[in-house]
Amino acid sequence: MKIVVADSISESALATLRSQSAWQVADLGRKPLTSGHALEEEIRDADALIVRSSTKVTARLLERASRLRAIGRAGVGVDNVDLDAATKRGIVVMNTPGGNAVSVAEHTLALILALARRLPHADSLLKQGAWEKKKLLGTELRSKTLGLIGLGQVGIEVARLAQAFAMEVVAYDPYVSSLIASKQNVRLAPLNEVLTSSDFISLHASLTPETHHLLNARTLALTKPGVRIINCARGELIQEADLLKALETGHVAGAGLDVFETEPPRDLQLASHPNVIATPHIAGSTEEAQEIVGIRIAEQVRDFLLHGVARNAVNMPSLSAEEYKKLSPYLQLGEKLGAFLAQIAGERLQEVRISYDGGLAELNTHLVKNAVLKGVLNHVLSEEANLINAGALAQDRGLEVVELRSARREDFSNSLGIALRTETEVCSVLGMVGLRGSLRILGVNDINVEAPLKGLILYIRNRDVPGVIGRVGTLLGDRKVNIANFALGRDPQAAEAIGLVNVDDQIPPEVLGEIRAIPAVRVAKLVEL
Repeated sequence: MKIVVADSISESALATLRSQSAWQVADLGRKPLTSGHALEEEIRDADALIVRSSTKVTARLLERASRLRAIGRAGVGVDNVDLDAATKRGIVVMNTPGGNAVSVAEHTLALILALARRLPHADSLLKQGAWEKKKLLGTELRSKTLGLIGLGQVGIEVARLAQAFAMEVVAYDPYVSSLIASKQNVRLAPLNEVLTSSDFISLHASLTPETHHLLNARTLALTKPGVRIINCARGELIQEADLLKALETGHVAGAGLDVFETEPPRDLQLASHPNVIATPHIAGSTEEAQEIVGIRIAEQVRDFLLHGVARNAVNMPSLSAEEYKKLSPYLQLGEKLGAFLAQIAGERLQEVRISYDGGLAELNTHLVKNAVLKGVLNHVLSEEANLINAGALAQDRGLEVVELRSARREDFSNSLGIALRTETEVCSVLGMVGLRGSLRILGVNDINVEAPLKGLILYIRNRDVPGVIGRVGTLLGDRKVNIANFALGRDPQAAEAIGLVNVDDQIPPEVLGEIRAIPAVRVAKLVEL
């Protein structure tokens, strides 16, 4: 076996690989001027490649790697790896999520402390010869409220550190169960309550259409005067122009920012504001974090080459060609049904129930289950869920997963049903694979309604009264939103109807607001698949 290490990893990580006496380890990471040509030569007969963020693993490079079976990324992001090219060549790509959680949490707390005591300003004044104690009045952390937006691995670590300073921690994360939060002594609350009650607000959410510019003029106006904002997650979570205005008015007393919408930022107005402490995306950059991810990826590559165990694989399931051919349509169906349901269900997910019917119930559905979970979780987590890690991520989030099988269904054969239970409701969807592999929705919330499972779908739940369809159609037509399909299902007993509107264009937020304002409409959400 030959393993090429293209970027620098620790001696301990290298020792993990070299412990296999028959293995050849080509360590290019310790050669400062290693050229791309050297990597191309070494990779020709390599079985595995380990990289950090510097090396670009392109399709052209992979064409030269006829024996390559695994790529290990020492870190989380895999933007520097051509996943499509790797998948087509049957190369598993693995990463190391969570390895820098402690480092990011500690950096977050460092920013909180620096903001509370105005440390950079104090340091700068003293170095200029000014002894300005009165200008540097700080605030204690004890008894202050820290609001976390996102309670994943990093959020939990931040909560633990903050509690050591006797801070009260409240969090908004619609996809974490109350049980998980209570184990961390964290109180879950709606977003508005977190915004209005917190003295410090720290962002630890994943970037989704819902969280993009989560902090903006409207939400910042809800915060306490004198609030301090910390962001070590994703720059796009904050509308930077709105934060700058809030800093200039004094409503926001300070901000600690490790991430920016554009990196490096071209406009330095925000980063250079006197009440902003800015760092260049270094929250996860510590010796310990690099040591951890190096050792983890070395162990993962070793275990894959020795035993075929792919931990934290991001691009492919382990299936025989025959199994994959049978299951492939249902993997797509499960993922899209899960994504659909995650976008229409309420908050505080507690249980995912999956029902297999007909011939599907007789197959090995482990990967179908993971495809469903992947569809659900990728709308709520910062970690990327895939067919390998979805089950573990669901368990970490306190989600109960239940599977049911029925050899025969009277109305539809080979159908797949999913139900999500939250603290307040149960939402369900039924789907199937149609002719030529087309994916179809057959029903939502036990109401029969059939529609294509693809693209943009406007989901509407309304009282079953006249005029709703016409009003929705008019609103969409007036804004030049083309309707590809309009499906309606009814429950006469409950006097409730469900509409699924496949559209060709994005629906502007103001139009969605007008649809929600129709008196008979109870819910209107745009689902993106």
